[in-house]
Amino acid sequence: MELSDQAALTSGSAFWKTTAAGDVPAITLTDGPHGVRLQSSAADMLAGRPATCFPPAVASGSTWDPELLRRMGEALGDECRAMDVQVLLGPGINLKRTPLGGRNFEYFSEDPILTGVLATEWVRGLQSRGVGASLKHFAVNSQETDRMTISADVDERTLRELYLRAFQRVVTQAQPWTIMCAYNKINGAYASQDPWLLTEVLRDEWGFEGLVVSDWGAVVDRVLAVDAGLDLAMPGPDDTGDLEVASAVRENRLPAEVLERAVARVRDLVAKSLRNKQTDGYDAEAHHTLARDIAARGIVLLKNDDDVLPLRAGQSLAVLGEFARTPRYQGGGSSQITPTRLDDALTSLTATTAAPVRFAPGYRTDSATPDEPLLAEAAALAADSDVAVVFVGLTHETEGADRTHLDLPLSHIELIARVSAANPRTVVVLSNGAVVRTSPWDASVPALVEAWLLGQAGGSAIADVLSGRVNPSGRLAETIPLKLSDHPSYLDFPGEGGHVRYGEGLHVGYRGFDAREQPVSYPFGFGLSYTTFSYGPATALATPEGVEITVPVTNTGSRDGREVVQAYVRVPDSRVRRAPRELKAFANVLIPAGSTSTVKLFVSREDLAYWDTRLAGWVVEEARYTFAIGASSRDPRTTVFVEVPGSPGWRWPLTASSTVAEWLADPTGASLLREAFAVDSPLTSMAGDDGPFELLSGMPLNRLGTFPGSPLTPETVAKLVEQANG
Repeated sequence: MELSDQAALTSGSAFWKTTAAGDVPAITLTDGPHGVRLQSSAADMLAGRPATCFPPAVASGSTWDPELLRRMGEALGDECRAMDVQVLLGPGINLKRTPLGGRNFEYFSEDPILTGVLATEWVRGLQSRGVGASLKHFAVNSQETDRMTISADVDERTLRELYLRAFQRVVTQAQPWTIMCAYNKINGAYASQDPWLLTEVLRDEWGFEGLVVSDWGAVVDRVLAVDAGLDLAMPGPDDTGDLEVASAVRENRLPAEVLERAVARVRDLVAKSLRNKQTDGYDAEAHHTLARDIAARGIVLLKNDDDVLPLRAGQSLAVLGEFARTPRYQGGGSSQITPTRLDDALTSLTATTAAPVRFAPGYRTDSATPDEPLLAEAAALAADSDVAVVFVGLTHETEGADRTHLDLPLSHIELIARVSAANPRTVVVLSNGAVVRTSPWDASVPALVEAWLLGQAGGSAIADVLSGRVNPSGRLAETIPLKLSDHPSYLDFPGEGGHVRYGEGLHVGYRGFDAREQPVSYPFGFGLSYTTFSYGPATALATPEGVEITVPVTNTGSRDGREVVQAYVRVPDSRVRRAPRELKAFANVLIPAGSTSTVKLFVSREDLAYWDTRLAGWVVEEARYTFAIGASSRDPRTTVFVEVPGSPGWRWPLTASSTVAEWLADPTGASLLREAFAVDSPLTSMAGDDGPFELLSGMPLNRLGTFPGSPLTPETVAKLVEQANG
């Protein structure tokens, strides 16, 4: 192949198509991740052909059900094949570092284990249909503010354990056909041209076999990007960039084999993509039903005092709030889907309920200012009904813009206040793509339903849950704080001067709230049911592969229901800083009323490891691990302790600049150091008889030689280092 054709293959030929060159045909990539957004009009970049709008990740993530995510991926794959799409751009798996993230509705969770498990099954489902996934946005793309220029400055341990961990899981367990690099910089280097990220970590460490594609417009320098490990720059055409790549090869600024490797990956992707022919269509009705099932399972029941829900037969309903009639079901931006149909809650509740259902809009969607006549009408209907169901939420969330606060619009808050004062049996249903502040108004309502953005079948799914046809089993995948300033990210978002400092480090989301013992409105993993569950004593066994946990869970109520059993780990005497609780495993279990299910959880050794910055590698610490098994991060029901062996041959290297305390923490180093200090010297005497090394514990070994009378000469220190490290 000519050099010019090789260079052209590493960029697109159009907005959604790769380049055809030589014997390599073009293929189509298009937006996901909760629907197939195939552009239908050249004049409108966001208008797409009708496709099933499945629940966005904010809702599907709240199902905590990997099997549902796999089925969603399979359905998306069927729709891609029907539309002759070879690669679907999704799933989005960046962590929800801040609740203000404008794209949070496209991301699963604030936790990497939950995110990684769900995304792995989504990818497996999609690719089982012969359609490639594009795991995005790699990496640390957790805000929209200055997203194309900002540098996310994060220490390596936090980067490895949190922001890269979900990507690592999906890559090693599902091998997505492509990974999409992010717009932003990471510690000063653009993700699109960072060889550490795209080659050393992604390929050399994780074994990624697929193609790296840029986010649309993310490439700053095509030559540096190809050299770093980027294979395909989108969109196209990019004639100037193609010429630069070809010239760089001719001038030996870019090794020819590097370009050839990128071309080979493009070839491989195209070959895989074209093995499966386009299909005639898909079952739109079945996909709508699946979207309804996922939406219902993603709804989280946050409050249900006096068993206001489920609604009872014969109760008259006041359905209040424009969102009941005109649903918000997805966010704005590149993932905006043209649905095949759209259910609204008002119609669905009217069809579900035999008793009278009356409606009032309550507010205007184009204004946050309370409208007195609309409020008065809503309050009057509420007072004259058995139950009032109030639909409120956020009026606008979109890619490209972060939020500035957590509050509902003032008109929505006032509607809640008026209705709850008029009717003590008030149910509030939220429609939002990221968490909103529920305090203090939630104290005035007996029932609160977090319904997120639910996709095209959300209206009927809400009716399913409110009526009791579906027993709610959704669980929060992110913490709802009492107020924004409580959040771990608060002081370090959105950054300034081109940098955002990830100052909370490891304490992202619930980890930070729990570390500070910070009160929250509703904790990570929380969700109620129309039934109740009790837990028996857990047992655990450490194996060479990990830890096997078994716990009996009983449905103690009168309804069949699902429990999401969660396992959180703590290492009380760890040598390194850790969060007090970290999710390591979970299981979504259907348990009939009155029955007991023996739930089995497995925590792999890989998920117990932390990133050791001294060793530049993963380490499983030898320790007594505490596993709290329960219904949320703050609701442990049973605890079990397990002795876990450490990584073979693990030890921190000892150097001349290691402190006395670090030497004493190592058995070999301690023995050598005590022997060196066995001689009489003023320095030893100065430390005192009851703790000869306490005074010196923070002193690097090589600096002790500068003190008069020290037994540690430079030669002695060098010998100790040699002996300690074998």
